[in-house]
Amino acid sequence: MKHSEQNKMHVLMSKFMTVGDWIMDHNKIVMPLVLVVCVLITIMVAVNANKREALEKEAEQAAIALASDESSGASDGLEIPNVPLEENAHPEINDMVRTYYNAQVEGDIATITSLNAYLNEIETIRMQELSKYIDSYPTLNVYTKPGLEENTYVAYVCSEVLFTDAEVALPGMQTYYIGLNTKDGSFINDGTYDDTVWNYIKQLTLQDDVVDLNNKVTVEYNELLAEDEELNEFIAYLREKTNEDVGEILAAAEEAETEPEPEAEEESGEAEISQSVVRKVKATDVVNIRSSDSEEADKIDKAQVGQEFTLVEQRENGWSQVRYNDKDAFIKSEYLELISEVILDEDTQTASNTDAEEPEEDAAPSPSQKPASTSKDEIIGTVEVIESVKIRKGASTDSESLGTVFGGEILDVIMKQADGWTKIKYKGEIAYVKSEYVE
Repeated sequence: MKHSEQNKMHVLMSKFMTVGDWIMDHNKIVMPLVLVVCVLITIMVAVNANKREALEKEAEQAAIALASDESSGASDGLEIPNVPLEENAHPEINDMVRTYYNAQVEGDIATITSLNAYLNEIETIRMQELSKYIDSYPTLNVYTKPGLEENTYVAYVCSEVLFTDAEVALPGMQTYYIGLNTKDGSFINDGTYDDTVWNYIKQLTLQDDVVDLNNKVTVEYNELLAEDEELNEFIAYLREKTNEDVGEILAAAEEAETEPEPEAEEESGEAEISQSVVRKVKATDVVNIRSSDSEEADKIDKAQVGQEFTLVEQRENGWSQVRYNDKDAFIKSEYLELISEVILDEDTQTASNTDAEEPEEDAAPSPSQKPASTSKDEIIGTVEVIESVKIRKGASTDSESLGTVFGGEILDVIMKQADGWTKIKYKGEIAYVKSEYVE
């Protein structure tokens, strides 16, 4: 047995020596091969190590992200209910939304801020400026989902806005967070949310029924603007004009804050002078004439561009008291421009014009310059009807129709107004017709 093992070892040693001799004889070939094999082994080890490290890092990042998502949801304590949208399900919310939108039409900032205390100065001014162009909101539908707390709701208000002198209402949708009789009272919030409320609204808005509602309104909005080029141009103009007006108002307010206050003696002297001064103003835009200094007051008429009035008093609340048809009336001061100032001589009752702007020769005389027997509804000429058009009781397409006139008919004209309407005498009544249909 031992002899057999010794023979095996002898054979192995013999083979090993033979291989060794062969390697030494061919070392120029064998050594480069050995080197290449070593390099390949090193590369394979490095690649495997990098792959393992990348997989470990990816797993670690995934675990961190998952933990972050879970902790975020847990920290907010948000439970997102999957409750279907309810349409006009809460009359109290509908009433509050209707009041809020009506206040936007009237530019009633007091009502707007009483309902939405979250508005900043810029948005408040923007709403007031936009009210000049809005005629009404003929359609308001309120879709709701439950809010985070009892008696709170996420509301999606789908509206149609009709702009002044427009014939087609434009659809839109606005998201609000609304509270009814909560610990903070009733409120409307349209964007000033904390992180928790914002995240909650975002999750609700991603639900299928809200996405479908938003898509529906968006498609209607885009299709309407694509079909109506005039409305499309008006919306673009309105955005630019509103931004420009808001900027000017903010700049004027900032400038007013830096101006020094006049001394008390100067104010007193000016007050004494004003008692013996008659000031004439003219309208710089088409603007409502109201019965008192409030946007909720009754509308008496509309002042036209360039129409003149006697100024009675310019009030600190932004309104001016003027004389209109021998009665006191009120117009927003920002739409009036001083054109003359006449100082009365108390002894002789004569007047001298100081710093007065010379009236243009072609300018129509103001109501106060006309003879007492002349009516403000005096016929000044005639126009011919170009094509069939309705005669309206007021200067609005929503006003009552008094009849239809046809091409070639002649109408008695009282005034061609700057708002696109012509004031006429029709069957003994004051009426209005769109200026584009007469010449």
